[in-house]
Amino acid sequence: MKKSKLLLEMVSAFMALIVIMYGAPAYAEEEKGVPQEPRAEEEIPLEGTAGPDNATASITFGLFNKYVSRGYVYSSQSMVIQPAITFAYKGFGANIWGNIDTHETATQSSVPERPGSVAFNEVDIKLSYTRTWGIFNLTGGYIYYATHYSKPTQEVYIAGAFDIITKPVLTVYRDFDSYPGTYFNLAFSHSIPVPDVKDMTLDLGASFGYMTGSSDYWRIYEKYSCPPGSTDCITGGCTGKKYSAFHDGMLMVGLTIPIAQGFTVQPVAMFTFPLSGDAMRKVDGESYNPSGWIGQHFIYGLNLTYNF
Repeated sequence: MKKSKLLLEMVSAFMALIVIMYGAPAYAEEEKGVPQEPRAEEEIPLEGTAGPDNATASITFGLFNKYVSRGYVYSSQSMVIQPAITFAYKGFGANIWGNIDTHETATQSSVPERPGSVAFNEVDIKLSYTRTWGIFNLTGGYIYYATHYSKPTQEVYIAGAFDIITKPVLTVYRDFDSYPGTYFNLAFSHSIPVPDVKDMTLDLGASFGYMTGSSDYWRIYEKYSCPPGSTDCITGGCTGKKYSAFHDGMLMVGLTIPIAQGFTVQPVAMFTFPLSGDAMRKVDGESYNPSGWIGQHFIYGLNLTYNF
């Protein structure tokens, strides 16, 4: 009882901090970019049909050189701080994740409200439920993305995972609000124990995404063209077919280091890259994909985590 009460108090305090620092959701008038999936990894229990009976929770603070999600860049030349809290009980999970940009700057996928300022510009709320059958886990959930640099939106998702080597996870996200579309992500991960060091692991990961838009927002950019003798001219703009392409890839390496009971620090390095020519394509200097082109990015930083 004391532990459950402590967890509830910490969750309440974290949410109160978000309300104080973040305020009511708002967005820039120009709708650029789609918000990202939360950075805290999905908690998928591997034993029992609906997770352990005892409540578990974790608090994480991430510190990174930039903010990239699904290949889209949401910060430029600034450090970002990403706090998160995760709570799980009998298969049910809740996660709150935030992003603090220390020097908010416009990118091809975001329009800041206060350029050059420190901004708590995103809070994501994720609710989920997981069931387990042997080595297979199935998770369904809902995510609300409250962003200040683009229009807030909502997604539902379903993820299937196998508890085998490389731990493959296929997740399908469906945006049903501001940016209707579907994003598929196939991810792999593997942790290798470091010899002679208890609980220290070398962590490897990779993921690959496919994006397909289903609303007019996702119409691709077409360059100006006017066939000779024709009045049926195309002016430069997002007037083409809806974007659908192999989208983004990510490679990751990290080192989980225990520093005290329940505390770990994890230095992380990631490399993100486009998976197709359409994902990185520009037309007349404008992004073929209305949410921004996908480039190559090197992300580094660390996560501080307390599990209890």
